Amino acid sequence: MNSDKNSNNNTGSSPKDEPVFVIIGKFRRPHGIRGEIVMTVLTNFPELVKPGQRVFAGEKHQPYVINSIRWHGADMLISLEELPDRTAVEIFRNIMVYMKADDVPELPEGDFYIHQLVGMEVITDQGLTLGRIKEIIVTGANDVYLVEPAEGKDILIPAIDQVVLDINEEEGKVLVHIIPGLLDL
Repeated sequence: MNSDKNSNNNTGSSPKDEPVFVIIGKFRRPHGIRGEIVMTVLTNFPELVKPGQRVFAGEKHQPYVINSIRWHGADMLISLEELPDRTAVEIFRNIMVYMKADDVPELPEGDFYIHQLVGMEVITDQGLTLGRIKEIIVTGANDVYLVEPAEGKDILIPAIDQVVLDINEEEGKVLVHIIPGLLDL
């Protein structure tokens, strides 16, 4: 069960006619004097981040074009055409980086981007409605769906095959099997 790394609800549904954005990374800080920015990669598809690609920074989705990239450990060093030096990129500290959802490839059947899952209704195989997916928490082992019930505390559902039985994107529903010890019901 793959999902693109993104735990920010602001990238879910948008008003009609507005583009939907998906998080691809997080600008951390400037690097060096040539206008490079350290970006933590938050996508399963780092190959999408390439020179010439348009990205959108911050909550206002300000557009920029990638000039160059290079790997720096697990992070990327990115320069933007519009921002040629360190002084210009100082504004990018801990800023989320997005792409338009239309610019990302379709996933194989059974895999979903996080923005597709957020807001889906979660129902058990016993017919109990648990709530809606509020956020996806990316862990080292597997993703975890943070489900917000109509009442009460949030519920954590591990995105593993034994628990998540089916995801029906057309109906906006996730069918889950509750294994012993998962819920305090």
